[in-house]
Amino acid sequence: MKRATPTRDRQPWTIDDAPDQSGRTVVVTGSNTGIGYETASALAGRGAHVVLAVRDDERGRAAATRMRARHPRAAVSVQRLDLSSLASIRAAAEQIAADHPQVSVLVNNAGVAHSPRAFTEDGLERIFGTNHLGHFALTGLLLPSLLDTPGSRVVTVSALAHRQVEDIDFDDLRRVDDYDPWTVYGESKLANLLFTRELTGRLSGTNTIAVAAHPGLARSDLSRNASRRERALFRVLAPILQTTAMGALPTCRAATDPTLGGGEFLGPRRRGIRGAPVVEEPGVAARDDRTARRLWSISEALTDVVYPV
Repeated sequence: MKRATPTRDRQPWTIDDAPDQSGRTVVVTGSNTGIGYETASALAGRGAHVVLAVRDDERGRAAATRMRARHPRAAVSVQRLDLSSLASIRAAAEQIAADHPQVSVLVNNAGVAHSPRAFTEDGLERIFGTNHLGHFALTGLLLPSLLDTPGSRVVTVSALAHRQVEDIDFDDLRRVDDYDPWTVYGESKLANLLFTRELTGRLSGTNTIAVAAHPGLARSDLSRNASRRERALFRVLAPILQTTAMGALPTCRAATDPTLGGGEFLGPRRRGIRGAPVVEEPGVAARDDRTARRLWSISEALTDVVYPV
């Protein structure tokens, strides 16, 4: 990932600063609710055709209806996608590519957190399997459509939690010996950044770039699986949480800002917690090229998805 000094924009970036997105197709995972919904809605409002890639068709259609009510001219479609199933990912990628030969932006937003120990359909630990491996597979399968689209980009949503871990436990990715949902979530968010770092290098010389973002401390629905104690903590933090719409702005900027060259990491300007999006520096562990390459190799083996770059 590109080494960057945090930016100090003269004027805070808002969605009105995003260029017109007419004629561009944007795929957003986990977009029926929370930050994914606000991201998709904002980009639809700027003229993009937004594909809501969601696990529940009915909730996806309800989200599309809400978006059209907010933006009457919005072009929105729904694609079923279960990131905990490699079969579902392959089917969704095939359908998206058939429906949209050119994909301008893929936003890897969907996430699982605070989950008790569980496994994906393919026997992978659920949080890491969904947050990183599912998006790794989806991106690889959609990459031909992205590479055929001038000015395309892959945006992957990480989190402040990537700073709470120092490495990824590659020797126990299924968490047979130990399981702590906070640690596993942090590792999955670190993986999102290492993935972006390695992908940035591989995309050098192409029409496509990779960018990462995080929402800071924002209201979302990630706490739906939290324990009673964790929900109590979220209630204490509530006064400092920014709105879901504000939390979506770093992703929206990552998806649209023409000044980005690839490899940047965007987050809220006030200590990475609140405010308008700026470019910031990720944690030290997210800048390790050796770990990024190791993660890539293991991800290809676990998903059976090999990138064309």
